[in-house]
Amino acid sequence: MATLVERRPRTFVGFGPYAVAGLVLAFLAIFLILPVAQVILVAFQHRGGGGLTLVNFQDFFASTLFRESFFNSLYVAAVSVVVASVFALPLAYFTSRFNFSGSVIIQTLSFVPLIMPPFIGAVAMQLLFGPNGSINLLLRKNFGFTIPFMEGLNGVIFVQSIHYFPFILINLSASLGNIDRSMEEAAQMLGSRGIRLFRRIVLPLAMPGYIAGASLVFVKVFDDLGTPLLLNVNKMLAPQAYLRISSLGISDPMGYVISCILIAFSIFAMWVSFLGMRGKDYSTVQKGGGGLMKRDLRPIESIACYAVVIAILLIVLAPHIGLLLLSFGTVWSFGVLPDGYTLAHYGTALTSASGFIVNTLLYAGLAGLIDIILGTAIAYIGLRTGVVGRRWLDWIATAALAVPGVVLGIGYLRTFYQFDMPGTGQPLATWWGIIVIALAVRRLPYALRSCVAALQQVSPSLEEASQNIGATRLKTVRRIVVPLMSGGLVAGFVTSFATAAVELSATIMLVSRESDAPLAYGLYLFMQSAAGRGSGAALGVIAVLIVGFATFLSHTIVANARRERTAAASSGAAE
Repeated sequence: MATLVERRPRTFVGFGPYAVAGLVLAFLAIFLILPVAQVILVAFQHRGGGGLTLVNFQDFFASTLFRESFFNSLYVAAVSVVVASVFALPLAYFTSRFNFSGSVIIQTLSFVPLIMPPFIGAVAMQLLFGPNGSINLLLRKNFGFTIPFMEGLNGVIFVQSIHYFPFILINLSASLGNIDRSMEEAAQMLGSRGIRLFRRIVLPLAMPGYIAGASLVFVKVFDDLGTPLLLNVNKMLAPQAYLRISSLGISDPMGYVISCILIAFSIFAMWVSFLGMRGKDYSTVQKGGGGLMKRDLRPIESIACYAVVIAILLIVLAPHIGLLLLSFGTVWSFGVLPDGYTLAHYGTALTSASGFIVNTLLYAGLAGLIDIILGTAIAYIGLRTGVVGRRWLDWIATAALAVPGVVLGIGYLRTFYQFDMPGTGQPLATWWGIIVIALAVRRLPYALRSCVAALQQVSPSLEEASQNIGATRLKTVRRIVVPLMSGGLVAGFVTSFATAAVELSATIMLVSRESDAPLAYGLYLFMQSAAGRGSGAALGVIAVLIVGFATFLSHTIVANARRERTAAASSGAAE
């Protein structure tokens, strides 16, 4: 009887792979490692240079403003995780536990907040939930009281929780779908039901997904810059880093100290999530786990569940609703709805902000292309060659996730401001290409994961067959590997493009001229004044449509590629 033996891909070692690995490493060293190292070094240096010291950190914690900013950032990040969990837990549990009509639509609508940057929705949330917003006007008129949804830190927490809760929902839903059903059945046989079953069995088994999502929410909120700035909440770490560098210059050490703290807490959140999982066994006995046992809802349960789901969806989609109303509204002040409606804001946005849109398409497109080239190279070196230390390329590229955008922007200013552009005499840090590179570095981990997944689905035997008939390795990669990876490459490009198109934290530090500014920076400028908010909202709707279309395109490409692989596998099995 023939025995099937799993073949390991043949690895290659030679000058070519090492040359490519060297070029990739040089790029990461210059545009990721060096800027971050500069930030850390300056934070520990004496003012004006010299030896290493902890004086800058002592000065930081001796300042009342910085201490308050530090604790405010911790408070906002922690409470945002709690509020985001309140939104995510019911949606994940209801759609996983019950035969829920419209569960696909509910899950899809729940992911919509991710396609709009939180700082865009912050202004719309002020108009809906602010002290004189629609909700509080109705509460004051009908019940005689108001709720401080958007006052101070509450506003930042509310906006951030709505925007980032899908991270918890996505990961928690996946964990609930992989729970070993036999454990739930055993608990029910022992009499565990309802809340007790959820608290003692279901939630602990789904904890890996929850902690993964919660740590992402914490890091994203802790590092966010645009939302506090637009809500005029400056006593937080990221806004303080931006304000110190923009007002006092790149020689001020406090901006670098704050940047170090932002990096440290990004790493700390990931470490805590690792500690939460260490020593615990969440493995399943069944293949795929089976997921929770679904059951039909009784009429009263159905009404209650739909009421909760609709209430959550109305809240989390409120920024989009408010942004759309603001983009069409003539005047919206001290009213439940705008006084009138017009299309003039879109005309203004398309004419006066056309440069922002063109720059965004150029910058995000180039960043996506760079990410796909680097991602393909790193994936191929890691999976198909025997280059010594090849895993480090993947780890270094992925480490960009732990570097906040404002930190990378400060690092680029510090590193490249001392070099001049050839022929112009202008600092290299003021060149628009630096913005492109910053966007590419920020989004490289997302594209890299798509490239790795795509290459893992390409059989090494196809490459070996190509080389056996005389094709060089480079020609094999160009004619065989890359075309077979095309679905994953396009998905990675679109993901990188969509997320880079609305990046603010890094770009706000690097834009030196308005003519070089991308869409996110233009949105920030428009939203600074009441007169420009209508046009800014229209521009925000355009940004949401761009990102939404790119996201839809990415999902469509991935789904089509999956169907083609399934059809090919079925055809091969039939033959």
